[in-house]
Amino acid sequence: MKRSAFIACGALVRELRAIIDANGWDVDILGVPALLHNRPERIPGAVRARIREAVERYERVTVVYGDCGTGGLLDAALAEEGVSRIAGPHCYEMYAGEDFEELSRAEQGAFFLTDFLVREFDGIVIRGLGLDRFPQLRDDYFGNYQRAVYLAQQDSPALRAKAAEAAAQLRLPLEVRFTGYGALASRLVELHAQ
Repeated sequence: MKRSAFIACGALVRELRAIIDANGWDVDILGVPALLHNRPERIPGAVRARIREAVERYERVTVVYGDCGTGGLLDAALAEEGVSRIAGPHCYEMYAGEDFEELSRAEQGAFFLTDFLVREFDGIVIRGLGLDRFPQLRDDYFGNYQRAVYLAQQDSPALRAKAAEAAAQLRLPLEVRFTGYGALASRLVELHAQ
């Protein structure tokens, strides 16, 4: 039986792999589709199913997922399964860390982007929300946002360019803030050490 598995949101898998490799951990990542963010009520069930698969194969299972709009249902499912998760309401807060609360106040009306969301913008946002078929929904979904804030994990000109394209599609000005892995890395190191 292998020692550890992280059950993780698909939006965090690439960053988790980098953190695992940097720390030399022997941990498998079991992903849950990131597209579930468009239907957060389905997240607890999908995570629960992954947990039940994983406990048969791993000594330790940890969930790397924020609440992500489940309204506490994810935490309730994890309590029933006896599995812990990384602290945080969502990945934006994890990446920005202690600065997120201040950033949220300063950036009221901000639509946040991450490296993952920039890479997968067309699939998650455009097609995922039906904007490719019903472009008039853009105003319904994004009409109250004032700007797009890209919390960049990598300092990548290519990703910055894609973030600019995404913001333009939403008709929002773009602000870029380099966060790196922020509190995701430190919280994961702390959790893994327990």
